[in-house]
Amino acid sequence: MKAKIRNFWPVLPYQLLNIAPHTSLRGCGSNKPLGVIMIDWERVCELRDEIGAEDFAEVAQLFLEETDAVIKNIKKDTTPQAIEAALHFLKGSALNLGFSKLAALCQTGEKAAASGQSGGIDLGMVVTAYEQSKIAFAAGKQAEDAA
Repeated sequence: MKAKIRNFWPVLPYQLLNIAPHTSLRGCGSNKPLGVIMIDWERVCELRDEIGAEDFAEVAQLFLEETDAVIKNIKKDTTPQAIEAALHFLKGSALNLGFSKLAALCQTGEKAAASGQSGGIDLGMVVTAYEQSKIAFAAGKQAEDAA
């Protein structure tokens, strides 16, 4: 399945993120500073360059499909072990694709769950960070594709 990334994600308004369009949306090749580091575009570009643009689209699609499934079920099993495992998976996936904010939240939550303190983890914030990251990623890719 070789699809362009910009055709895979719906692009939603920046206002949903409550940030200015240039704050965390830039795409590869831009040197605009990032205010809110939601997406690590250097990592995105590095991965794309390593595996090629067509394979990158497939990897990104697979990432989203697998991550969507974990996000959908993250609140169903709230045992510390289940939360730790879900956050560990999400953290690894997020780091691979450059979803920096999500990775940081998952790392904090994973450590808390590992120490038996899963009750204080805001899973809603993790879900929100993932949704916002998808929006920022899609908008950044669209901006790059338009350039």
